[in-house]
Amino acid sequence: MKLALSDLRQRLRDPAMTALLVLEIAIIFVMSPLRAMGSAPHPMVIATIVFLIMIIAVTLSRGPGAVMLIVASVALNLTATLIHLVDPTAYTLVLRMAGELVARGVLGWVVAEAVFAPGRITHYRVQGAIVLYLNFAMIFGALYRFLAELSPGAFRGLATGQHDPGFVAAMTYFSISALTSASFGDIFPVHPFARCLANLEAMIGQLYPATLLARVVTLEFAHRRGRNRHPDVQPGRSGAPSGSTAGDGSWTPRPRELDRPENARETVREAVL
Repeated sequence: MKLALSDLRQRLRDPAMTALLVLEIAIIFVMSPLRAMGSAPHPMVIATIVFLIMIIAVTLSRGPGAVMLIVASVALNLTATLIHLVDPTAYTLVLRMAGELVARGVLGWVVAEAVFAPGRITHYRVQGAIVLYLNFAMIFGALYRFLAELSPGAFRGLATGQHDPGFVAAMTYFSISALTSASFGDIFPVHPFARCLANLEAMIGQLYPATLLARVVTLEFAHRRGRNRHPDVQPGRSGAPSGSTAGDGSWTPRPRELDRPENARETVREAVL
């Protein structure tokens, strides 16, 4: 039974990346604007999305410790949110933000483990790397909301108050603008900590795609090129040596082959095309 569940989780890990990416895009680019327009999704829809994200995180996790953290962070976030709705104080605000940050941090942890784990780099891992990028925006968005609620004058240009439905959407919008360095100047930080957070997010937004994300995409191109170059290699066991085809049909090139100048030039040329 345990082996069957482990095999099922292994089979679902790759599709889970796609599902998580779709949910993140729906939350940021569909649900957030709808909430700002006063058309907030039904609570059952929100609960279903939270439940699906939790199931996906459990599927991607590689140990019982991560599962316990996922369940604990979701419980803390929901409990703190309910307490803050009943008795909104600075302490309940800190508790709510802590729950959200822990939940987002654990989600980023399990996704990063799946993306950068040993093995062949597939397009599913590229999708997971994009999920990590969007997760940075959500984490910083939560920090901006926390700072704006503690210090209402921390940002200029906010057309909504803390209790307005558009407040969360405005902070998410500012976070993505800072992450992508596409700030339009309509909302800008004036609090010293808000400025520091915006600068830090802008640095992450520049360095992450240029280093880690680019590396993942390049490795995926390299494995695809290697598989196309050696179509006659017969699949072997899952523990096949470097330079052969593994049991899942993926070809793992030797490091020496990847380091050859002509192969490196071809990889860069294919990535550009």
